[in-house]
Amino acid sequence: MLRKWQIECSERALQKYRMNHPHFFFQATPGAGKTILAATIASRLLQNDMVDLVLCFSPSLTVSTGIKRTFSQALNCTFNGSLGTIGQSLTYQSIQFLNNEFWKTLHNYRVFVVFDEIHHCSGTEVENANVWGQQILTKIQGLATYTLAMSGTPWRSDSLPIAMGEYSDPDGQLLIDYQYTLKQAIIDKVCRAPKIVLVDNENLSVTSDQKVESFSSIIEMMKQTKTSYQSVIHNQDAMEYLLGLGCRKLADIRSYSSNAGGLVVASSVHHAQVIKKILSQKYAQTVSIVTYRHEAPLAEIERYRQSNAQWIVSVGMISEGTDIPRLQVCCHMSSIKTELYFRQVLGRILRVNDAINQQAWLFTFAEQNLIQFSEQIEQDIPKSCMFAKMESLSDIELNVSDNIFHEKEFLESSVQVHNVESNSVLSNNNDGFYCSFDTLDELRLGAFKQRVISAFLVTF
Repeated sequence: MLRKWQIECSERALQKYRMNHPHFFFQATPGAGKTILAATIASRLLQNDMVDLVLCFSPSLTVSTGIKRTFSQALNCTFNGSLGTIGQSLTYQSIQFLNNEFWKTLHNYRVFVVFDEIHHCSGTEVENANVWGQQILTKIQGLATYTLAMSGTPWRSDSLPIAMGEYSDPDGQLLIDYQYTLKQAIIDKVCRAPKIVLVDNENLSVTSDQKVESFSSIIEMMKQTKTSYQSVIHNQDAMEYLLGLGCRKLADIRSYSSNAGGLVVASSVHHAQVIKKILSQKYAQTVSIVTYRHEAPLAEIERYRQSNAQWIVSVGMISEGTDIPRLQVCCHMSSIKTELYFRQVLGRILRVNDAINQQAWLFTFAEQNLIQFSEQIEQDIPKSCMFAKMESLSDIELNVSDNIFHEKEFLESSVQVHNVESNSVLSNNNDGFYCSFDTLDELRLGAFKQRVISAFLVTF
């Protein structure tokens, strides 16, 4: 049964198509049910004899497999491109390898094309497009009968325009046909209201070149030394503390919802292996691990989805579009610190299921960017991210509260984007994140402390 927002959005899309406007762009918060909506629109177009075939493109095999499963159920077919089916789910990367016979299909039939997480594809023209954007602009745009672009986080950290996106003139604001925000989804009980725990340390001791310096916070240490964030997320005491918080919270949730699970986002394959060892040996947890180096990672994700295992540790494989509703706790220990990635990871624990307990907790360290992203989470699309041209990094001001260890509600705010995201598929990350820690010889940690940010606690 469709939710109210899905009915509204599908009707608006069909109305636009009937008025001979071939493209529809919508944004819906991660976990809201974008794929089911897309399958519904496809089904309606087929029933109304407006299209003959359906094609779906997405950024990874994990997402593509989920789309195939949903469309197969909605359209009552295998949806694998075989003889007799009416569609297929593919990755953006595969576009460049499709043969001429495939592209003749777009000329000979009426085709509905769905682009999932379209923000991975940049460019309004070939000259300013990335590889995936170029493939869409040259091979699909203008050939498909109707197109549907959707995204949970419709912006890019590199400030390039999104392929298939329309921008206002002259200010360059991204134009969206329909938006379903996290605030709306929480009110409708479609998504969980997240709580984010920022872990800091009040007595950090850094030894470098036989010189010992002490600091009262991670931010202070990183500002005044060459110590990298890598040294924090790879520190044994820090890892054990953060994972311990996650394990205790998961145990509390599982006392009500026995199948609840936890996700750890690691920075490298080596890091993931260390984390798995801590979880299994120190905290006696059942753990799955999935990285791009493991054989059959999609099968491992599916096994975890169907199992009762407590944790899954991932390197770039469960960050966007992966549907595991039983995930309710996340330990974010990735070295990727862009707002786009942070929100995508948070989205993995927001999808509501039938469990009694619907809490969602994310644990991470109080690094400057992550603090800011956490404080601004109630703003679905930051104003600074709705433009093709954004401020340079040198123009950005960071607003960090001095008193950061008390529970607080953040209602209205603006967000700036830091660092640059990769244009490649997340699963293509290499193991280079586990790097040397500059001139650091030793990092010792004293007492930990944490601040809890509870989003959307106000009465609507």
